[in-house]
Amino acid sequence: MDTPPQNIIGPQLRKLRYERGLTQEQFAAQLTVKGFDITRGTLSKIEAQVRCVTDIEVLALAKAAKVSLGSFFPTR
Repeated sequence: MDTPPQNIIGPQLRKLRYERGLTQEQFAAQLTVKGFDITRGTLSKIEAQVRCVTDIEVLALAKAAKVSLGSFFPTR
């Protein structure tokens, strides 16, 4: 049985990181410096859509990454 995705922002977060030319470790470090304490493992789980992300976490990720909240959501 396939497990449904636990979040919808993972692919957009990965795309943002790729566009910035950062590894997961580098991106996690940048986010931590900006006040969002996250490990590389947690970032990996979010990007792979296997970890739920709370609304507060989405807001913190957007703020720390200096992107609009809407940039994390698919445009279909």
